[in-house]
Amino acid sequence: FVFYRANKGPSYGMSCEAPSRIEKKYDEGLEEWLVERIIVQCGPDVGCRDRGCLGFQLWLKNGVIHKLVNSLYPDGSTPVNLPENLPSMVFKQMGQVAQFLKAAEDYGVTKTDMFQTVDLFESKDMAAVQRTLMALGSLAVTKNDGHYHGDANRFMKKAQEHKREFTDSQLQEEKHIIGLQKGSNRGASQAGMTCYRRPWQINSPALPQLLGCSHLA
Repeated sequence: FVFYRANKGPSYGMSCEAPSRIEKKYDEGLEEWLVERIIVQCGPDVGCRDRGCLGFQLWLKNGVIHKLVNSLYPDGSTPVNLPENLPSMVFKQMGQVAQFLKAAEDYGVTKTDMFQTVDLFESKDMAAVQRTLMALGSLAVTKNDGHYHGDANRFMKKAQEHKREFTDSQLQEEKHIIGLQKGSNRGASQAGMTCYRRPWQINSPALPQLLGCSHLA
């Protein structure tokens, strides 16, 4: 992994500017907040990490993010298989991150809130990783199934759908109601309307001059 990054060529133009803009989205204050929430959820055995974006990235991908999503599932259910010793092969390490993303999606995180594997594994976009963790926490407190640990007020609950059911008779009655956005037929009449294709009555004495027909004057 180090060899791969060390032999990566320099970036120029947009390739250089894009990572800089992404790094500005990263919230160091949110990092501290998320670390506290993860330790409360998973327990102190997740260890500690070095401060900063890189320390947060290494801490998460070296097993913490897998323990986090596993802790939200029922006992005995481990959507991410975490071996005692992390695999040394790069593609296997990336496969571990992919397992987390699959488990998070199955849990209910939407694709728009999901980071990409390289965003965490190569620290491409750690702000996206923060967004996914926030969405995961919001889902956990919304489900309220007993697997979330800590203060439920720490995350904002997601809006839930409230379905309303109507009887057949209610649906039939609705067809005869004119919605306010369609106007109203109350007090409507044909008073003041002219006949269809009735010619215009023009009585202006200045019209011939305007039309250049002085002989009509």
